[in-house]
Amino acid sequence: PLIPYAIKGVIWYQGESNAGRAFQYRELFKTMITDWRTQWNQGDFPFYFVQLAAHMQRNTEPVEDMWAELREAQMMALQLPNTGMAVAIDLGDANDIHPGNKQDVGKRLALWALNKNYGFDIQYSGPLYQSFTTDGNKMTLEFSHSYDGLKTSDGQKLTGFAIAGSDGKFIWANAEIKGSKVVVWSPQIAEPVAVRYAWSANPACNLINSAGLPASPFRTDDFEPITK
Repeated sequence: PLIPYAIKGVIWYQGESNAGRAFQYRELFKTMITDWRTQWNQGDFPFYFVQLAAHMQRNTEPVEDMWAELREAQMMALQLPNTGMAVAIDLGDANDIHPGNKQDVGKRLALWALNKNYGFDIQYSGPLYQSFTTDGNKMTLEFSHSYDGLKTSDGQKLTGFAIAGSDGKFIWANAEIKGSKVVVWSPQIAEPVAVRYAWSANPACNLINSAGLPASPFRTDDFEPITK
């Protein structure tokens, strides 16, 4: 019934109930966005969405995690034109799937709209992982949207990074900011092949950019998802 009406754009916050089918969500979410745009017949109108906030008990060791895979599936929707993602990993509640801080969620969505649709020259996205290089036992990660450089939200050392060798077993890693890059390593792994950041339902993580916006959780590997 809404389709006959004109539409400026969409803001979307959903995904918790799909976590057990996160691999399917990679295509499901993009298909829904594309279908809505087809049905309205107004072109690729803006579609801005919220990545899942932190929830549930915090893990003491690196884990495979459905919520992390759902966040990855959400981030893949950025492959579509005129989409944007508000990262909310720092706005969650371990005990409430509907966290109370809606104001900052709204502000982060508004940044996308103000920049992309209303002509404001403002910084609007948290850091998004782009690529890595390996030198010895260290992996150097590059990000988009670092703006004037990366930092931590609490002024402490970086947390939330895990690293693995060819056996695919992740352990907590050391991580250091180098301008707009992050160098990750562990003395226990001589030949690293993969890094993950904030890869759990409720991670301890603190990487932000100069605009104070948090980095999206990510992984550099393409190991088999547990939800496939």
